[in-house]
This record gives sequence, C-alpha cells and structure tokens, in this order.
Amino acid sequence: MDEITETTGRGCVMRGDDIDTDRIIPARFMKVITFDDMGLHCFEDDRKSAKGNHPLDDEKYTGAEILVVGKNFGCGSSREHAPQSLMRFGFQGFIGESFAEIFAGNCTSLGLVCVTLPSEDIEKLRESIELDPEQEIRIDVAESTVQSRAGTMQGDIPPGTKEQLIHGRWNSTSVLLEAGGAIEETAAQIPYVNGY
Repeated sequence: MDEITETTGRGCVMRGDDIDTDRIIPARFMKVITFDDMGLHCFEDDRKSAKGNHPLDDEKYTGAEILVVGKNFGCGSSREHAPQSLMRFGFQGFIGESFAEIFAGNCTSLGLVCVTLPSEDIEKLRESIELDPEQEIRIDVAESTVQSRAGTMQGDIPPGTKEQLIHGRWNSTSVLLEAGGAIEETAAQIPYVNGY
C-alpha cells in the first residue's frame, strides 16, 4: 500500500462550523452501486442555494486539493459517501479546527489526511489562502505540521492515524489481503473452523 507522508496542493476555504455529511453529499445521491460519480454531487444543495457563490464554484479555488474547514466538520450520519464525494471532487487533505470522529476515520481508510489546528492558526491560514489562492499548502504527516505562506503551524494528527498513513496501513482490505497466509494458518489451528 501507499505510504502517505505528506499532502500538498492548493487550498480552498470553506467557512462555517458543524457542516454535516448530509450537506456534503445529499442522501438522494447515495442510491448508486459505485462511488465513481459521487464527486459530481458534492455539496450539491448548498451550491444550488448559493447560486454560484459557493467555495467549490469559485474559480480561484478550481483544482484545489486541500479543504480548510471549521469545527466539527463531517458531523451527522456516519456515511463513507461524504469523504468519497470530497475525494472524487479532488480533495486529498483537510485542515480544520475539529472533525467528527467517524468522518475522520472514514477519511483515513481512504488515505485522506485530516489535521487539526488551533482556531487562531486556522484563521491565519484562511486569510492567507483567500489573499493568495495559488500558493501551495503542505501537510507533513509525520510532524503534524501545515506549511503555507502564513508560516509553519503545529497541528495534530492522532498517533494511530499517523502510523497508519506513514506505514501504508490505512487500507484495511489490503492489510487483510497481505495477511492472508497468516489468517489461513491460524484458522487451520482452530478446531471449530475445521469441523472438529
């Protein structure tokens, strides 16, 4: 699996707290077999209501890979569809004051980086990106830092999450496939698995 030690790219600022998964991907777009087109409907209702004034429709943020958010981003329903839609829209990393726990876990299982910063630093970063949306933002996973033209800011990534990303253990399916031989060997030693 891929080891994820950093995420770099241009930033997109989305202001507001408690942005829930129902806003990120409305439920009516979840009646699909694959996630392939999920990015087409990312924040669909919010974007329609904003009539072209939503951050995802702002030309200065076109192609941004890092989304800068507020508090409790991804709260609400614990659906994997929310990070799937954001990833398929083009985001590879998220910087916020805080994330809903299940949302952050779903992001990790997709190899997406979530890092938290104190509110003062989030505001400095937002202002910096709004003034210069072409700048590159860098999230260093090992150091839990965010680098931008606003400087280097010390953030936080939970130790377990950091280990999963850095050592390429974030995809649980791949971890199980790699351990196939050991699983079969253990199963062979369990009497009820072998019909004894």
